[in-house]
Amino acid sequence: MSIFRFLASKTFLIQIAVAVALVIALVLLALQWLKITTNHGEFVTVPDLSKKTLNEVRQTLEEADLRFEVLDSANFNPSYPRYSVIEQEPMGGSTVKRNRKIYLTINPSGYREVSVPNIIQVTRRNAESMLRAVGLDVGRIEYIDEIGKDMVYYIEYQGKKIAPGDQYPKTTKIDLVCGDGGPEERKKEAEAEAEVEENEDTNTGENDGA
Repeated sequence: MSIFRFLASKTFLIQIAVAVALVIALVLLALQWLKITTNHGEFVTVPDLSKKTLNEVRQTLEEADLRFEVLDSANFNPSYPRYSVIEQEPMGGSTVKRNRKIYLTINPSGYREVSVPNIIQVTRRNAESMLRAVGLDVGRIEYIDEIGKDMVYYIEYQGKKIAPGDQYPKTTKIDLVCGDGGPEERKKEAEAEAEVEENEDTNTGENDGA
């Protein structure tokens, strides 16, 4: 009977109430700590940062309570302004927790430089392929009096001779100075042209006679 009296006593009920209050307080503290450390339930929409400069990115993300980190620069893309955002992760429109870090890829100031391949004493066709393989373009083709027909003897940029190994930005146009085959080749070409003209005259005469 003494146990039942104790369970029904005021002292026991007070102890139970205190224990329940302590449990509730601990649960509330734990939930508050979880909310503070993980921003539980606080989400924001990631803004679209495409083509924004870093100053614009910083202002936009600060207003959204987000952070950012630049991962690297990509290959230059002329469709985007220099030093602007090309890619971002997470993408714009995604929902993330506050204070999340957004990773950015930035457009560099221009095309990266590449080395001019050694195309001296290489045929024009192969030289063009080698230039395009490294990202350079073929500019003007000039012929000089040299025996090697369509053989590259010099390379130039903006009218000045350059050398294999020199570095220029991608898409730069490299001019080729090639041989025309020399006197023998020019003689063959002249004979071929004369033969074509003779055949044309013969065909014209036959048509007139008909």
